[in-house]
Amino acid sequence: MPHDTPLIATIVAGLGLAFVFGAIANRFRMPPLVGYLIAGMLVGPNTPGFVADQGLALELAEIGVILLMFGVGLHFSLKDLLSVRAIAVPGAVVQIAFATALGAGLAWLLGWTMGAGLVFGLALSVASTVVLLRALQERRLIETERGRIAVGWLIVEDLAMVLALVLLPALAGVLGGQEADAAHATGGLFSLPADYGIWGVVGLTLLKVAAFVVVMLVVGRRVIPWILHYVAHTGSRELFRLAVLAIALGVAFGAAHLFGVSLALGAFFAGMIMSESELSHRAAEESLPLRDAFSVLFFVSVGMLFDPTSLLAHPAPILATLFIIVIGKSAAAFLIVLAFGHPPATALVISASLAQIGEFSFILAELGVGLNLLPEEGRDLILAGAILSIVLNPVMFAAIDRLKPWLESRAPAKEPEAAARPTGPATAPGMVAATAASAKLSEDGPPPATNLSGHTILIGYGRVGSLVGTALKLAGRPFLVIEDADKVLAQLKLAGIETVSGNAARGDVFAAANAAGAERLILAIPNAFEAGQIILRARAANPAISVIARAHSDAEVEHLTGLGADTVIMGEREIARGIVETVLSGRAEPALVGEEDKPAVPQTSLTA
Repeated sequence: MPHDTPLIATIVAGLGLAFVFGAIANRFRMPPLVGYLIAGMLVGPNTPGFVADQGLALELAEIGVILLMFGVGLHFSLKDLLSVRAIAVPGAVVQIAFATALGAGLAWLLGWTMGAGLVFGLALSVASTVVLLRALQERRLIETERGRIAVGWLIVEDLAMVLALVLLPALAGVLGGQEADAAHATGGLFSLPADYGIWGVVGLTLLKVAAFVVVMLVVGRRVIPWILHYVAHTGSRELFRLAVLAIALGVAFGAAHLFGVSLALGAFFAGMIMSESELSHRAAEESLPLRDAFSVLFFVSVGMLFDPTSLLAHPAPILATLFIIVIGKSAAAFLIVLAFGHPPATALVISASLAQIGEFSFILAELGVGLNLLPEEGRDLILAGAILSIVLNPVMFAAIDRLKPWLESRAPAKEPEAAARPTGPATAPGMVAATAASAKLSEDGPPPATNLSGHTILIGYGRVGSLVGTALKLAGRPFLVIEDADKVLAQLKLAGIETVSGNAARGDVFAAANAAGAERLILAIPNAFEAGQIILRARAANPAISVIARAHSDAEVEHLTGLGADTVIMGEREIARGIVETVLSGRAEPALVGEEDKPAVPQTSLTA
């Protein structure tokens, strides 16, 4: 067995140190990604001691980007993407132009050429896929309107950067750099000789992107769901997990090498096509552990690129670069979103999401240096700006939470007529599910508090929660549901079920459910750690509330019981109990119908 194993050493050192410093950062109430970046610096070439393989780290990080975009695609649909095109396309284009102009202006002050300014500005204009999506996922914003706008904006930026990567080699000679062979510039299966000129390269690039989209919508929409259903019918969980990963990585790789689009964009379309399958929820669960692990390696790889001594060597240019990233382009995005008629809360989320740079910035910087367009000092500034902006991004989100109330207090008053218009039937006598005004508040501010009392709070409306909710409704018991998925919330409101939108682990969201006046709390979510936080909030608000939770292991049962749950139901035990009762009674029970039938749960199971 070979002893020289750079891949294993890189993974072990990256994940091991990321865990240690991520835990330390969490202990001091900082985002774990700060610890991941520090871990990358420690194993990078700019600090003493062990040095991991930088090339391998970047490739591992690229897998993380692929899996993360694939996961976003699983929760996205073509309809969602098209619904935000009116703001995402012009907004992203204007923001890219503004940030590029700011970067070019700084380059001019530093005495660089026009070509260097163009590359530098473009690198500062595009947000990091991983950072943006992680921030939205942590705040349960992916499936909200503002989340869809942010993701649509990100996709437009990716497409613009793909076009820039294709055009820069063709334009290098004009911009004062080293000319490159245009045949290599286009990349992919199709290529044009250099004498076709710039317009030939541009036309071919747009043609390839259009061809990829058509192939995915026409062929992929039929083939990918069919493969998933075929593998699911084999009954092998291992094969299903392998199929999900093979589709995600295979489509991304094929998109990059056959059509010249980015790996991230290819993975996003693969996930979006797979989301039309009924097995998309299971696919998301199977790919989640690898998504988390490889996204950590992305931050480690970014940390490896950073030279801490550059902060002392060039403080003024670094601060100016950071100002453009965090303040300049964020302010532009904020004003653009406001100009399209969206509320301040949405504009703040979009601007904070874009206040950092990442993967495409590094690629552009390396290409610019390779074409003799960008000086090495420019690449160092881009890396420093990326590191610092990623570290400051959680601070930006904390800042918008403080700015939001002030901005909303200065915003024009809403029309009073909207406050009394019901959007759903009652869930209890004299109650309505929601109003137009409350629906708006739940999107742009703290959710409105319920008027229910003596009710049941149901956390989560997935496969388990929907069955419990159906039974409660048939029994005529007042209840509300806390859920963060827009599609599920829309279905609940149509069914006349009162909802609170958001993550129940957040204080303002859980407070809206009136736990102090509730009779029962049912935790139908599978995440035991998150459920534990909710139990602590419920006990603090109402020590007498009855708490029922679900678990998947004895350790989770012990954890939730120790935090104050009255009853914890483990799915495996209930399945075993049903099998034993069926066997001992000597009669076969009818098979369970599909989830779409939503049968009522026996009343006895709700009084545990």
